[in-house]
Amino acid sequence: MKTENQHINQLLDRCKRGDKTAQFTIYKQYYRAMFNAALRIINDSFEAEDIMQDSFLAAFTKLDSFSGTVTFGAWLKRIVINNSLTALKNKNKLDIVSLEKVTPKEVEEDEVKPDYNLLKANDILNKVSQLKNNYKVAITLNLIEGYDYEEIAQIMDISYENSRTTVSRAKNKLRQLLSQ
Repeated sequence: MKTENQHINQLLDRCKRGDKTAQFTIYKQYYRAMFNAALRIINDSFEAEDIMQDSFLAAFTKLDSFSGTVTFGAWLKRIVINNSLTALKNKNKLDIVSLEKVTPKEVEEDEVKPDYNLLKANDILNKVSQLKNNYKVAITLNLIEGYDYEEIAQIMDISYENSRTTVSRAKNKLRQLLSQ
């Protein structure tokens, strides 16, 4: 891992000097993961590709602001996610419901739990894409990208409590869709 980090750091130093070959090498290494991250949020392959390319352009132009406290991949993914969320907000505003307007629903104890081990990843991703936009974003950031509630709250510009509630509701809705 240290060797890979050294290699990336060398490539980044070359990128800072304007080396197009180094930029293309980094692009080839990260483009697929960044495209998938954008696609999971935006759900449109053409727009996800645009976001991914814009994110690489932003990363290469602002490379001097990369502090190295996190890996380059994590920094780039944060740029991609932020750009994806901005595009999603511009496309159609996220439906965020205030906690005060919502009444909790009790869960029935008699429910039969389905066997989720039989599900395939594509089936789950298809059901995730059927969720409301804010649920899809919250569950993608939490379960797929690995962000915690506090980070989700910052990214989605909502309160910590609202991020926990949104993720919880998204998981419940996903369970509901998967059990159909």
